[in-house]
Amino acid sequence: MKHIFRFVCMSAISATLGCSCSSSQGGKLEYPVAPTDSTVTDTYFGTIVADPYRPLENDTAPATLEWVKAENAVTESYLSKIPYRDKIRKRLTALNNFRKTGLPSLHKDGKYYFFENDGLQNQSVLYRTDKLGGEREVFLDPNTLSDDGTVALTGISFSNDGRYAAYTISRSGSDWTEIYVLDAKTGKPLDDHIEWAKFTGADWEGDGFYYSAYPRPEKGKEFSNANENHQIYYHKLGTPQSADRLVYEDKAHPLHFHSAYVPESEDYLFVIGAGEGVGNSVMLRPLKGNGNWVVMEPSQNYNINIVDVIDGKIYFITNYGAPRNRLMVADVKAPQRSNWRELVPQGEGVMTGVEMAGADNMIVEFEKDAASHDYLYSRNGTLIREIEFPTFGSVGVSADRDHNEVYYSLASFTSPSTVYSYDMTTGESKLVNRPELDGIDLDDYVTEQVFYPSADGTKIPMFLTYKKGLKKDGTNPVYLYGYGGFNVSLTPGFSPNRLLWLENGGIYAQANLRGGSEYGEDWHLAGTKMNKLNVFNDFISAGEYLVNEGWTSPEKMAIVGGSNGGLLVGATVNMRPDLFKVAIPEVGVMDMMRYHLFTIGWNWASDYGTSADSKEMADYLLAYSPIHNIKNDGTPYPAILITTADHDDRVVPAHSFKYAATLQAADTGDAPKLIRIDSKAGHGAGKPMSKVIDEYADIYSFIFNNLGVTPASH
Repeated sequence: MKHIFRFVCMSAISATLGCSCSSSQGGKLEYPVAPTDSTVTDTYFGTIVADPYRPLENDTAPATLEWVKAENAVTESYLSKIPYRDKIRKRLTALNNFRKTGLPSLHKDGKYYFFENDGLQNQSVLYRTDKLGGEREVFLDPNTLSDDGTVALTGISFSNDGRYAAYTISRSGSDWTEIYVLDAKTGKPLDDHIEWAKFTGADWEGDGFYYSAYPRPEKGKEFSNANENHQIYYHKLGTPQSADRLVYEDKAHPLHFHSAYVPESEDYLFVIGAGEGVGNSVMLRPLKGNGNWVVMEPSQNYNINIVDVIDGKIYFITNYGAPRNRLMVADVKAPQRSNWRELVPQGEGVMTGVEMAGADNMIVEFEKDAASHDYLYSRNGTLIREIEFPTFGSVGVSADRDHNEVYYSLASFTSPSTVYSYDMTTGESKLVNRPELDGIDLDDYVTEQVFYPSADGTKIPMFLTYKKGLKKDGTNPVYLYGYGGFNVSLTPGFSPNRLLWLENGGIYAQANLRGGSEYGEDWHLAGTKMNKLNVFNDFISAGEYLVNEGWTSPEKMAIVGGSNGGLLVGATVNMRPDLFKVAIPEVGVMDMMRYHLFTIGWNWASDYGTSADSKEMADYLLAYSPIHNIKNDGTPYPAILITTADHDDRVVPAHSFKYAATLQAADTGDAPKLIRIDSKAGHGAGKPMSKVIDEYADIYSFIFNNLGVTPASH
């Protein structure tokens, strides 16, 4: 690819902002005029592509900041005129106000640790107790780390002797990570503090830990510039970060990720590499003595997820030779692929996880048709029994090889996460904690799974959740959600915010598109690179199915997706603007020609390919890139509310900025085309409860208003 750069004086870059006031809700809105540079073009294998809104990629430029301010003013003006917006916010607040308790974990100090949110706390609190159900104490309260809840606890790791706890935080939703350390016995903080870490936890060895970080970024470009040279360091407690020892880097591959793993025995250091292929490489070396690095898997062609290292044996899940994954074992002294031995073979479902449980057993987790199925195995790979769950849903497991206590949580579309204990001897499950939602009868709602044909005849599963007694008369409002990428499976889960949609007669539809992991690596690859159109066709076919089967009509259908799902929404709106009434692309990847040039966008090339790969790949990307395929001929588009945030350094807000500017300047009818730009927020993870409620209030208000549905009062 050849980039054409031209010198442009500041006077040639339009930074003028138009009227930020809107007309009535029934008329066409007036939008701010975005900063532009009509001279900017890129050339991809002979194809010249204009990029007039390139100035919006500079998210700290005064012109961009003024445009953001003006856009938010237009959006707020529109939303403030929706009469039931405040009522929706109050109802969402009430629906979220119930106690949420996470899985307990038994630690070496004999105490149980668990997260809990009393209802409306911005961040969940980490507690510990000597006995479940007994008196508890706060171990770490993330709500005390900031005044507004925008500092989120993203992980915690205890040293193997139980003396220390290292915890990671994110500020304002950024992927940048800071690490702090507590004295685990007293809970008091130590002086240790790590900055500019990213995509990392803390893996302990002795009185220190390994972590991954990038070089300190350029000031003012912390959330937009490409990240390169991911390094692994060792930090010894009581020393400054400047004294940390560089353990591993790969200058020949600056775009690779590197993460450390140290087993409980602390006798080996594993380095896992990723970022180039669809899987990951693995290498290891002894931590005692002067042993050399040994390569377990050199390529990034296969997923290798290490479960544990016990008595010199590496237990790991891989899709090598098994697209739906299998559990393997290898000797640490001869870990090469030729020496791998199968312990639990590939099954009907997709193997998603393994937890060691006591000295002799393990729990192997599978997904079948996007729902969890867990099985108890002996350590030697012999099946003992399936763990019986009361309904299909998503399951999390808490178990450890140091004790026989097993706990699992089960959540579904109609049931919040409920915690059970499991007796490995009898196979009996006992209720430990079930959330109580005041004034809501979840038995009023039902979920069914349907399978519909995509454009090429492939059967696609989809979950439908709705209120019992709903009639298929074509008038029901539908909230259709999808993702379809990066080996991510959309499984059943509970959302109190979704209850507002359901109690107002809405159908929640969740489609399991190709590109995910629902049926293994083959399903994933069928939605990547030159197969990406399969994902969009799967989503369009979901909408067509819902209409043809009488569930709804195009006038009553809203589509929603975030990140890669935002790309999904943007692309399908361009392909079938007639099929949907409302579209909500959240933090979406909208510029497929330049996505790889920002932060860690280059890491997505294994799913997307890049415009630099080949003419064929560049042409394919250009043909569906949301920004580059917006119609400008009067074709009516759905009402669109774009969401992004100022600290999103995963999918930089420039994607949404340029998409919004292009959409607002095009002739796509009178339906509103708005952008909601959050402050002190990122890609979504760790967002405080108050911001979550505000965002959902705006999204639901926008959807209801444009579907012509007035929500009931409560």
